[in-house]
Amino acid sequence: MEQEHFGYLSVIPPVLAIILAIRTKQVYISLVLGIFIGWLIIDNFMPHKAIFSTINSFVAVFEEAGNTRTVIFTLLIGSLITLIQVSGGVRGFIRKINEFIAKAEQKEGIQGTRLVQLLAAISGVLIFVESNISILTVGTIFKPLFEKLNLSHEKLAYIVDSSSAPSCILIPFNAWGAYVMTLLLQNGLENPFQILFSSIAFNFYPIFALIFLFTIILRNKDFGAMKKAQEKAASNHSHKPSEITPTSAKANDQPTDGKAINMLLPIAVLVLMMPVMLYYTGMKESYIAQDFMGKFFEAIGNGSGSASVLYSVIFAILTAIIAYLIQGILSFTKSVEKVIEGMSDMISLAILMVLAFALGGLCKELGTGEYVAEVTSGWLSPGLVPFILFVTSCFIAFSTGTSWGTFSIMIAIAIPMTQQMDAHLYLSVAAVLGGGVFGDHCSPISDTTIISSIASGSDHVDHVRTQLPYALIPGSIAALFYIIFGIIL
Repeated sequence: MEQEHFGYLSVIPPVLAIILAIRTKQVYISLVLGIFIGWLIIDNFMPHKAIFSTINSFVAVFEEAGNTRTVIFTLLIGSLITLIQVSGGVRGFIRKINEFIAKAEQKEGIQGTRLVQLLAAISGVLIFVESNISILTVGTIFKPLFEKLNLSHEKLAYIVDSSSAPSCILIPFNAWGAYVMTLLLQNGLENPFQILFSSIAFNFYPIFALIFLFTIILRNKDFGAMKKAQEKAASNHSHKPSEITPTSAKANDQPTDGKAINMLLPIAVLVLMMPVMLYYTGMKESYIAQDFMGKFFEAIGNGSGSASVLYSVIFAILTAIIAYLIQGILSFTKSVEKVIEGMSDMISLAILMVLAFALGGLCKELGTGEYVAEVTSGWLSPGLVPFILFVTSCFIAFSTGTSWGTFSIMIAIAIPMTQQMDAHLYLSVAAVLGGGVFGDHCSPISDTTIISSIASGSDHVDHVRTQLPYALIPGSIAALFYIIFGIIL
């Protein structure tokens, strides 16, 4: 009988990757070393074999079509961001928002400060295509508006940070959804879309984080370090020109008379094409001839997340190129140049995805999840599994600064652990995803935290210091709910 796991050795690679990431703050190097140690164990501690096995494991990532499609999608998202920037769409949208706020302030009972915060949060939620797109877009648009109304950069950083990742994980028609579905499929779960969709109701941290965000805005009352930052901004002495361009140097290419439609149209196409492509990739011939609506959600459930996001972003890019070509903003040749240029901005994230997929495959080879489930089944109650998964995911994401890296490590452990201990699957999957978002949200080394600071013009340390209490409250409530629902379900 083939060995199902390598005993205590099977947990060394992911644990080593976590420890190294904590100590060195170098997530990429830590993942590579963790993968190498894993293959060293599998290859009977023969270094020369382990080196080749490690290299081949990276190549093997692209043997899975879903992995390859997700990586390509990530690169193309960078292309879409660049095209939108150089079209002037962001500036056009800023102008429209300014006009809307000016009209609203003229009406009795409309408070500009509360309205602009609410618009920023809603925009962050609606742009759920990709977290960095949401952060950069909302930060760029609303920074001058916050300064005009003497609202703090720290408050804007909190709003863009708290509306981006939570909405991306709760509305899975994006790269986040494709990535998680690929990980679920890698770990032996059929129909990953149905599992991910069913877990949304139990993804307590993103839900409570958004509720808390809108409550704070609507009540217009801050506390702690955030209150002091707001009071300082109200004195109109805290705003200073940002030393770092919020988006990128490419933003300078934007025409001054940009149109909002140049930003809204490609994003709308990307968002709206997702369910269409999920249906297309999941439909059968019988769906067309028979009950369409009755089979629609079944087809979506059977659809390929990775294929759908890839097709959708390609449609969005083609839409943008045609629209800008008609308007005379970009020639076809220039558009292609910007597409290639945009891909380069996403190389680091694409590399992280490849390493994450490789580590997930390694944990499956080692039987890490099976071993953890085996050693904990004797003392850990199945009802506590979701809570343990949530807390562990929080710690890993906070320490490493990456929610996606956390997903790759924890899903490979959580799925077999949940199955062997007969815990609630949807609750466990949600606990991993929510914990990863919470830890990433609080981490000072997270890319989303750093980008939120840059896009909002906030000092990074001030952003972390002011946001942390606002994240801990919904995080603590989420942890309590995982204990309660773990016991009940």
